[in-house]
Amino acid sequence: MTAISHPSGPISRASFRARWVVAIVLALAFLAGGYALVLAQVSGDRGIAPTASSADIEVRGIEVDVTGDNAADARSKGWREAARKAWAQAGGPAVSDDQLSGYVAAIVIQRERLGPKRYVATLGVSFDRQRAGRILGGARSGRSSAPMLLMPVVVSGGSYTAFEVRNPWQRAWAEFNPGTSRIDYVRPTGAGGDSLHLNFGQAGRRSRAWWRLTLDQYGAADALIPIAKLDHQFPGGPITGTFTARYGPDSLFLDSFTLNAKGPSELPKMLGEAVDRVDRIYEQALVDGKLQPDPTLRVGGSGQVDPAIARLIEIGRAIEARDRAQEQATAAAISPETPRPNTQTPVPTTAALNSFTIQFATPDPMSFDANLSSVRQVPGIRGVSVTSTAMGGTSVMRVSFAGELSALAAELRSRGFAVNEGANALAISR
Repeated sequence: MTAISHPSGPISRASFRARWVVAIVLALAFLAGGYALVLAQVSGDRGIAPTASSADIEVRGIEVDVTGDNAADARSKGWREAARKAWAQAGGPAVSDDQLSGYVAAIVIQRERLGPKRYVATLGVSFDRQRAGRILGGARSGRSSAPMLLMPVVVSGGSYTAFEVRNPWQRAWAEFNPGTSRIDYVRPTGAGGDSLHLNFGQAGRRSRAWWRLTLDQYGAADALIPIAKLDHQFPGGPITGTFTARYGPDSLFLDSFTLNAKGPSELPKMLGEAVDRVDRIYEQALVDGKLQPDPTLRVGGSGQVDPAIARLIEIGRAIEARDRAQEQATAAAISPETPRPNTQTPVPTTAALNSFTIQFATPDPMSFDANLSSVRQVPGIRGVSVTSTAMGGTSVMRVSFAGELSALAAELRSRGFAVNEGANALAISR
């Protein structure tokens, strides 16, 4: 028999090392490209920090046009005039400038143009509620809502945008002061990972598992989705805004209205008015009992069944077991000579509670929900907890099962799963 010699020598070894070096360089290049892609999705011109929420009395949209000895003097006069106009607009009585300055808590600059001796601006004025509240009126009464995650969506030029890039609708909600509102808004900044988690696609999802994970991350009980559709008649021309108030994972409709702006310079004012009206719509929905957290979101992101519901399930199973035992005893008493074969499933005895890991393929959110629902329905399952979620890959759950691993595998096979058994773990697929 002739032996086949393997090529060796300095040239062959050098060629082998060269191929490995090329493979490593290509792998590092792919990793760098993937990192750059993810970085591009979370960096850039994104994020608007919301203004502080306070209970102060705020009046916005005050326009001033004054002159002074210099730029600083013109601005000072403009702020004093804005405070007087805002006080009158809020319904305050006649007071001196010194008294009025004691009521003012802050001046909010919406837009301003400053010349050498002229000041033109649109301002907002906040009056301290503790000092001015007894004159202008008290705070709103009524209960507050549960924490609601705010996801403003703007439709313009055929594109749907939430937090992917900065937009005027996001800015209008960031500048809104919800201190006196009955709605407990959770307002993300839109920076970093917010642009990935809270995009328009998330607003259109119906998967409760996805929503629970997202809401838990932001500490919210449900979601509010105000939508602004902006139609520009022509560049620099009039703008028609159609605003819709929606809420919940099913994007339930509450109300809609239309506003108009003469041009881009009036767009911020129109959006500010729209924010106030949408807030009143949500407040009225809360009063009417419509704005309640979706019951399907109360389970929580862990997938654990509520203890009270689990207790009811245990009681129901115990009653079913008792009824089956009574039926078997009655049948045996009627015909003791010719006992009938028992075709019913025997009552399972109490088994030790074990914890197992299950890996399952999740190509999309629908299969994710379907797999969780199927596993929860297996007899003997006492709890399900998702430990890893990977859409388009393999997710992992942890289950508590009253029985052995082989029994759990048999139950899953009977439900159409292909099951591979491992060391205290299963891998299932359809």
